[in-house]
Amino acid sequence: MNPEIDIYLSKSKKWQNEMMLLRAILLECQLEEALKWGKPCYTYNNTNIVIIQSFKDHCDLGFFNGALLKDTNKVLTKAGEHTQSGRQFRFSDISEIQKMKRIIKSYVKEAIQLEVSGLKFEQIEKPENIIITELQDVFKKNAPLKKAFEALTPGRQGGYLIYFSAAKQSETRLSRINNNASKIMCGKGINDCTCGLSKRMPNCDGSHKQKK
Repeated sequence: MNPEIDIYLSKSKKWQNEMMLLRAILLECQLEEALKWGKPCYTYNNTNIVIIQSFKDHCDLGFFNGALLKDTNKVLTKAGEHTQSGRQFRFSDISEIQKMKRIIKSYVKEAIQLEVSGLKFEQIEKPENIIITELQDVFKKNAPLKKAFEALTPGRQGGYLIYFSAAKQSETRLSRINNNASKIMCGKGINDCTCGLSKRMPNCDGSHKQKK
């Protein structure tokens, strides 16, 4: 149990009991937990498997490669129109989690097996017709950033376009653009770590540099 998660849950004003129960279930699945992107994230062999998320109308388990799950119970949802690999298992009441504990564990087990098998989700190289007004406005004010973005590989451009456009609010889209500007300038993709220690750590803040 990671003490950072204890602090996160103690400060949560909504869905606290639900997230505590989800945490307990995930720990029973022998996953390692860490605080990533300000949320409880669970890994297997240092690879992200699932993350606990809190929203206004629900909390959920976000499966990083949920699109590869069989979803025999038809409980997974795409977060947004342009979401590719990620899927959400949403809950609006603790009783739902209690009733679905067995199903939750089976989905986590399948997600772990997928990781062990090495099966990867094939990302769309460059989504078509995704126009992000906020990004175009930023480019008009920042020509070097526009040039750096256009120099990225189609896959990296697509990853950013999907991530930016998935935000429903204009303010959130602009925040995502600004927060990733430095990575774009460095020629990095949305899933590339800028510290050089990990190639698959989205929005890495370099905190794992401290680990020896």
